[in-house]
Amino acid sequence: MPMKLFSLSFLLVLSLGLPLSGQTPIARLSGPRIGYVYPAGGKQGTTFNIMVGGQFLEGVTQAQFFGSGISARVIDYIRPTNQKEDDELKSELEKLQEKRKATRVGSGVPAAPAISPAASSPQVVWTPDDEKRVAEIRQKMAYRMNRQTAPAICEAVTLEITIAPDAEPGDSEIRLRNPNGLSNPMLFQIGQLPEFSEPAAFPNTMAPEGRDPANPRATPTSPERAVTLPAVINGQILPGEVDRIRFSATKGQRLVIAARARALIPYLADAVPGWFQATLALYDAKGRELAYDDRFQFNPDPVLFYEIRADGEYVVEIKDSIYRGRQDFVYRISIGKLPFITSVFPLGGRVGETTSVELRGWNLPASKALMDGKGKTRGNLELIVPRDGILSNKVAFALDDELDSLETEPNDDTAHAQKLKLPIVVNGRIDKLGDRDVFSFEGRANEELVIEVFARRLNSPLDSILKLTDAQGKQIAANDDHEDKSYGLATHHADSRLGLKLPADGLYYIHLGDTQHQGGPEFGYRLHVRAPHPDFELRVEPSSINVRGNTFVPMTVFALRKDGFSGEIELGLHDSSRAFGLSGARIPADQDKIRFTLTTPATSRDAAYPVNFVGRANIGGKQVVHEAVPAEDMMQAFAYRQLVPVKETKVQVIGHGMVPKTAIRLADKTPLKIAAGQTTAFHVVAQFGKAFEAIQVELSEPPEGVSIQKFTVGPASIEIVFAADVTKAKPGQQGNLILIATGERANAGDKKEEKGKKNSGPRRIPLTALPAIPYEITAP
Repeated sequence: MPMKLFSLSFLLVLSLGLPLSGQTPIARLSGPRIGYVYPAGGKQGTTFNIMVGGQFLEGVTQAQFFGSGISARVIDYIRPTNQKEDDELKSELEKLQEKRKATRVGSGVPAAPAISPAASSPQVVWTPDDEKRVAEIRQKMAYRMNRQTAPAICEAVTLEITIAPDAEPGDSEIRLRNPNGLSNPMLFQIGQLPEFSEPAAFPNTMAPEGRDPANPRATPTSPERAVTLPAVINGQILPGEVDRIRFSATKGQRLVIAARARALIPYLADAVPGWFQATLALYDAKGRELAYDDRFQFNPDPVLFYEIRADGEYVVEIKDSIYRGRQDFVYRISIGKLPFITSVFPLGGRVGETTSVELRGWNLPASKALMDGKGKTRGNLELIVPRDGILSNKVAFALDDELDSLETEPNDDTAHAQKLKLPIVVNGRIDKLGDRDVFSFEGRANEELVIEVFARRLNSPLDSILKLTDAQGKQIAANDDHEDKSYGLATHHADSRLGLKLPADGLYYIHLGDTQHQGGPEFGYRLHVRAPHPDFELRVEPSSINVRGNTFVPMTVFALRKDGFSGEIELGLHDSSRAFGLSGARIPADQDKIRFTLTTPATSRDAAYPVNFVGRANIGGKQVVHEAVPAEDMMQAFAYRQLVPVKETKVQVIGHGMVPKTAIRLADKTPLKIAAGQTTAFHVVAQFGKAFEAIQVELSEPPEGVSIQKFTVGPASIEIVFAADVTKAKPGQQGNLILIATGERANAGDKKEEKGKKNSGPRRIPLTALPAIPYEITAP
């Protein structure tokens, strides 16, 4: 039986979205939350168990996966006990122990002979069910909250997973479903190799047994695991723990040992660094270290490459770089003679053309591959090569519209600068230590140019630096790092970018190098030299929404503007999402984000819907349409927020809403115009029915300087008077006002208050968000 919730009242507040500590109520339900999945994947054609750790997991009935070929069955749910439950379990255990004492274990004979048949009491018998219950109680009592238990991963659900033999290998996503809706997505991998997994760590286990905190490397924290290659090894690292895997290898084997840690869980909000920083080491049978790394090039997940020099036993060691650990320090290590691409050249090609790509790496089937850009659009493709049916890692390959060319050496100084005819994309390499590549072009006064390097964003280790000089050597502009917010996993935006107007007609020189004076054949780049291409990308969050039918739910869309594009963007729904509607779906000019409302469909059943958004804008007289990318707003190391792309947005509609959406609509013209320093009334048609009393409306995340001065609730409408602070709300400010309606409902039994008993008072219940109200601040 599932255990009861720690505090029913507390979790009801969360699940209903009621305000905590004076916060504005949220009109969507709070579903389960996943913190980790272990193991974070499995082999095609196998059935196995996984543990999903997180919070608010009680009542999980199913797991949903992105794509096809994976099914799951819920086996168990565990969570820590509270003090009251501990006391009850302790009392029950004492009674069972007394019962055991009153019997002769295993014989069923009473401890003392009966005095007489007439006076004898029923015989006390110790049963297998009693023994089982004692074990259950001890297990539950062993797991209770303490100061070291992380609340975000204090619960767990065990699932039985089945992966079909023909399931497509690669990255999928898992979400859990309980009565409150869907969880956030978490990465789950479908693999091709045999898998080995250590038992899952119990959610409150904080330190490995036998570990000396003063000397974390003194003893192994867990027995070595023996595996046969090729294999994927799954594990979890607890505080101070070091895991070791033993295998046999033969002379001449070119082993690839690739860890995935940060790739599985991108950010841990309460850890510094904000992810599991894994390290790998390889030892021979005598304990001599043969290879070590704590990253692969700039990627924090390490990879080792080693050619075996003698038959024998070898050991791989994995740990956190500073001996941290927790249940969500999950890893997968692939070991074997596996195909692995370390670099490609060129890093991209032209739309509509086929590009021959040079491959570098280990155990690759060939030294070249063809990338077909025919029928494709501008963007990144995935380059993967198979060997003996096993797929390599994937690397990015860029497609662009401009003419593609190759860098030609020597071009290390202005005297030997490579001449360019714009616009152009140059595929080049900083191919040795200290190398500098120099290019020249003829420019015109006031000509607008973008000079941009794509390297780190295409898996190159290059940390570029750009400099532009005139014919006399005078520096016009320079840049080291340019932040690109569309790369949600980047912690070091190492690519360079210049956007400028040329000061005069004449010859100009582009100088490109590595800031660390590094170089090599893998230090490739794509240098764009072109006029600005105003454009945009969109990110929409959250990616999991749990809400009643017939309601409005607030969401956020982020505009990632490029090359000076500042125009309006209209947000719409893909044809496949026409059951939904949008309010306030316009990103005003010069703004990077807005909150809007999604209208959920009327349905008599619980149902999960994928929802796809698109953005449209007029750029240069042409309509440009882009699909919005679903994202999770994640926190890194307590402070930094990142928009991490996921595979899809899903809306779980849970029964009927409390207020039919047909009874709520905006009655006045929008955008609502509020003069700075003044007030403006706005009317909303709203019929809440007689079940609720004392209807209130509140602004959710109010914009700067805008507040509700008062509101009046009538039988069929609400009048809301908005005020704009003249010192904070600036003329021209635009956006959406998101309002949440709540109502009071008397508790059962409160209508007839019993004598001597205090009335518990009415409950305040979030009813719905109102449709987003577009607004604009005008001059006084």
